[in-house]
Amino acid sequence: MDALSLAKIRNLSPFDSSDPTADQPEEHLQEVPPAPIDNTPKPKTNLDLINDCDSFPQYTSDPSLYLKHVNTYYLLRVAAHPDTTLGYILPSVAEVFRGLPHWELDDADRILTLTVEGGQEARSTAVAATTAAMRATNHFAVLKGWRNELYPVYGPGGKQDLLFSIERAASPLFGVVTYGVHMTAFTRAKKTQDVGGGEEELRIWVGRRARNKQTYGGMLDNTVAGGIATGEIPFESLVREAAEEASLPEALVREKGRACGVVTYFSIRGEQAGGETGLLQPECQYVYDLELDGNTVPKPSDDEVEGFHLWSVNEVKEAMRRGEFKPNCALVLLDFFVRHGILTEENEKDYVEIVSRLHRRFEFPTR
Repeated sequence: MDALSLAKIRNLSPFDSSDPTADQPEEHLQEVPPAPIDNTPKPKTNLDLINDCDSFPQYTSDPSLYLKHVNTYYLLRVAAHPDTTLGYILPSVAEVFRGLPHWELDDADRILTLTVEGGQEARSTAVAATTAAMRATNHFAVLKGWRNELYPVYGPGGKQDLLFSIERAASPLFGVVTYGVHMTAFTRAKKTQDVGGGEEELRIWVGRRARNKQTYGGMLDNTVAGGIATGEIPFESLVREAAEEASLPEALVREKGRACGVVTYFSIRGEQAGGETGLLQPECQYVYDLELDGNTVPKPSDDEVEGFHLWSVNEVKEAMRRGEFKPNCALVLLDFFVRHGILTEENEKDYVEIVSRLHRRFEFPTR
C-alpha cells in the first residue's frame, strides 16, 4: 500500500454522523411535554432472541424490506468469479476502496471487485495490505480488535475453493460469511428430594465473558466458543478452544464431544459488537454437545472467560429472557433445547419459525 493510498484512507470519513436537524431555527421547534417512560425491561421471548441475532431481513418474510436493504449495499466479488457475490458492504465502507490498488468500484451496478490475478495467496496478500493500511490510519474502529487470526472466504466450490483469507477483525467490513464452533457442556444429576424425588435434572455449564472484552464484554456465553481459522477443520478448532477457554482435556473432548449440526444467522452489528454499527455479519456456527460427569469442572484457561456456572435449565431460560446471553449464544442454546426436547411444539407458539430461523440459508457461497 503506497503513501498516496494511505493518505486517501486517512482523509476519508467512514460514517456521517451529522444531525440533519441541527441547523433548524429554534422558533420552528415546539415544546412538547415528555411522555412518561417505562424503563422496566420486558422479558424477551424466544423469537425476540432469534430476531436480536438474525436481524438482516429475509426475502421470504418481507420481500420489499429485504430488497430495500440489499439495494443499499455494494456487492463484494473477485475477478475470478465475476457473477458470485461474497458479501454485502456498506456504501461508506466501499467508498474507502475507490482508487486503491487491486480494487475496482462500480457505482452503476454497486459492485466492489478484488481485481488481483492469480490464486488465493495473491488475493490474500492484497486484502492483507489493504486492511493493514486501514488499521495503520485508525480508519475503522472495528479494526481496534485486530486479532492476527485469518478467516477463510470461499467461492462457489465450497471448502475446496478458498478464494482468500482475511483478518478476523476486518471480516465485518466485507460482510463475508465467517465460521465458528460452539459447544454446550452439560451434566445429568439427581434432583433434590424437595423438587423431584430422585429424578434426573439436566444442568448446563454457562460461561461469562471477560468484562474487558471488546465484543459483548461481561455477557453470558456457551461453555466453549471460538472462530475457525483458515486451514482448520471445525472439530480441531473445537478441541483447541475447549483447552484454551475451559481447560477441558483434549482426550475427553475427542472421546465425548458430539457434532450436532450448524446454526446459521445473518446479523446487523450493533454497539455491543464493538466498532462501527450497521456492519453485516453472516455466520455459520458448528454446534457440539459434551456430557460431563459431576467430577469434571470447566475452568478459565485464558483471559477471555471470567468464570463458569452450572445452572439448571430454568436458570438458563431466565437469563435468556433477561437478555444476558451474547446473542448468537442464545441461538445455540435454543438449538440445544430443541434437540433435547426441552423446547417443543407444545410449549412454544413460534416453534416452527424458531426452528427454521436457526438454519438460515445464505445468499453467499459457504464451505
